[in-house]
Amino acid sequence: MNFKESTESGERLKPIPVTLQTVRAFVAWTHRHLPPPQRATFVIGVATEDGTLVGVAIAGRPVARSFDDGFTVEVTRLATDGTANACSALLEAAWRTARAMGYRRLITYTLATEPSTSLRAAGLRRVADCPGLEHPQPPRTTHGVDDVARVLWEIIASFPGEGGAR
Repeated sequence: MNFKESTESGERLKPIPVTLQTVRAFVAWTHRHLPPPQRATFVIGVATEDGTLVGVAIAGRPVARSFDDGFTVEVTRLATDGTANACSALLEAAWRTARAMGYRRLITYTLATEPSTSLRAAGLRRVADCPGLEHPQPPRTTHGVDDVARVLWEIIASFPGEGGAR
């Protein structure tokens, strides 16, 4: 996968290690509609050349049990300060990290109303439309977006002899 790792001004973005505490604070500050999750398999940030943190991603076990096969990781939150190409840089860095850890599939969701340009730029493909639920049955803990239409995205690793990434 190739994508632009530079902002509109030409400044390069680079993946950086960050703590879960820092990522949770960044998500609480910038994410539009969800609070930070409690747990993570890994977290990653992207920064400008001068070291300014401009975006973070949290990856963990898939929320949907049917996807929790031990080889799938879900980007449960992705938040940026609006810096150009930060979302694509985060998704690419998260996918590289996941593959290095042995994961074969990365999934994430967007709101149906979001353009999802960054996901396509990072190589993810649209898998399914998930309509919002009017009345979840049986009653359960809400995840904050149960009543909102979403889109499922994925990228799958290819291994020698299996063809390209899907």
